[in-house]
Amino acid sequence: MTTTERLPAGEVELKLAARHAAAAGALPTRYVDDLFIAGEYRPAKSAERTELVDPATGDVWGAVPVADASDVDAAVAAAARALPEWSRRGPSERAELLLAMADAIERRAEPLSITSTLENGSPLSETALAAANAAGILRYFASLADWLAQPDFRGSPNDRTVVTSVHRDPIGVCALIAPWNFPINLVLIKLAPALLAGCTVVVKPAPSTPLSVRYIIDAATEAGIPAGVVNLVTGDATVGDRLVRHPLVDKVGFTGSTSVGRQVAAACGELLRPVTLELGGKSAAVVLPDVDLDVLGSALLRSCLRNTGQTCYNSSRIVATPERYDDVVELAAAAVSAAVVGDPFDSATVFGPVATAAQRDVVRGYVRSGIREGARVATGGDVAPVFERGSWVVPTVFADVDPGMRIAREEIFGPVLSILRAADVDEAVAIANATEYGLGGIVFGQDEDYAFQVARRVDTGNIGLNFFTSNPAAPLAGRHDSGIGVEYGVEGLSQYLTLQSVHRRLGIQEASM
Repeated sequence: MTTTERLPAGEVELKLAARHAAAAGALPTRYVDDLFIAGEYRPAKSAERTELVDPATGDVWGAVPVADASDVDAAVAAAARALPEWSRRGPSERAELLLAMADAIERRAEPLSITSTLENGSPLSETALAAANAAGILRYFASLADWLAQPDFRGSPNDRTVVTSVHRDPIGVCALIAPWNFPINLVLIKLAPALLAGCTVVVKPAPSTPLSVRYIIDAATEAGIPAGVVNLVTGDATVGDRLVRHPLVDKVGFTGSTSVGRQVAAACGELLRPVTLELGGKSAAVVLPDVDLDVLGSALLRSCLRNTGQTCYNSSRIVATPERYDDVVELAAAAVSAAVVGDPFDSATVFGPVATAAQRDVVRGYVRSGIREGARVATGGDVAPVFERGSWVVPTVFADVDPGMRIAREEIFGPVLSILRAADVDEAVAIANATEYGLGGIVFGQDEDYAFQVARRVDTGNIGLNFFTSNPAAPLAGRHDSGIGVEYGVEGLSQYLTLQSVHRRLGIQEASM
């Protein structure tokens, strides 16, 4: 089906609801009353619950507790108690447990994928990758054990008799707060380095994606990670704020919107508490005059509208010069209109629902804003979605977008693509940089040496040539309003370490050697 095809009311929706009900019924856990604290699932003290809504159908299919202050206290206290013993273990021993955890996650791939799709509507083709990606992140950080254990001795440029040993210690108890768009990998990108560093953690997933993370908790337990090292609480922003401000928390790792990230940063600044923030983006794909349109076409959906547009580093703006502008608009409109919009459990689906009804309303508001401000709808627009129930948005491509329009400036986080015109490559780079964000980006061009030179002029933390990817071995860092600190790489591991320098004075014979 295409975005312009209106399905018959009733029949398809009922079929979709039946499929989702069957998927939910296959899961061992749907309605829970417990939190994972000190190595076991314990009934929450709070009686408040969050209902889980299938974004494809609008049906309630599960519920989890909203942790209260005593639940948060218990989880953080458990992490604090576990810290001394866990931090004393050597990096190689912790790495072995991370490797065992990776294997255990892969064994849970199918129910984890089903749960994620039910939670946030991401197509199964996306969530089916989650377990393998999570395992890969764990295995990468486990490979850094030797680096972490390596002695580091430094001489003094001012006094040859002084030598300093630099020691990397775990920073302590960490609060790890993850969003709903990639609920597994955006936990593991924090959890893996924290565990290898010797930290203990309390994980809080987004309110709408709390059950898939339990498979990660179960994998940690199966791997033999000691009680209290990994704890899980669920709930709303109030629960997150309690964690961020808890007196026993030493470090916060947060992924989410820039607006909430500012609040987290303010709280951590007040408390002088280290924080890593991976926030929003409004990335640009710069299309050079020598672009290979086949290459652009093959990368467009994955790099610009991945996960129904709900990916922070998506290049949701395309900037093209006059030589190829009309071709790019035609290509993008054709690719998006031909992509299957439908049941996220169907392997052919490219665009599923957006994650929540609230997000649906936000995205449709941006589409209407683009129309009001004069952008041209190349495909999609403010039309009825293909399904009447659930959180569906028609994927939309706007052409003739002015850089000052809201759809060109603000993060939409939905299946909306804006195509802007630049007079030449210099102006294309200027338009790409005319944003408060700096997370991702792409340069499309056949001459990769020239494309590389252009890429180095784009003010962003991450950029690809003719495609976009993330590499666990390389730092993922946002500039400007896209975040503070680094994830991935040795640099990401360092975010969970605190340093101590021990100074010694050498003997006369040693100093002369």
